[in-house]
Amino acid sequence: MQGFYKKLSDILEVDSVKDSDILRDFENWDSLTILSILAMLDSESISLSTEELDKCISVIDLYEMVKNKK
Repeated sequence: MQGFYKKLSDILEVDSVKDSDILRDFENWDSLTILSILAMLDSESISLSTEELDKCISVIDLYEMVKNKK
């Protein structure tokens, strides 16, 4: 979990993220960020579609979806 949160915070260019953070509220949330998240997951052999990512509202939603894909 910590490793995932660290990578996500790096992509979002923030110091840290917490479970309740709303993904779309991040200043850097855009199509490039979405592609970066998908690429990060792909490098870990986790396949997530943009439609699935769109369903994620908060950081914990994204984490739970990724965890269920492993």
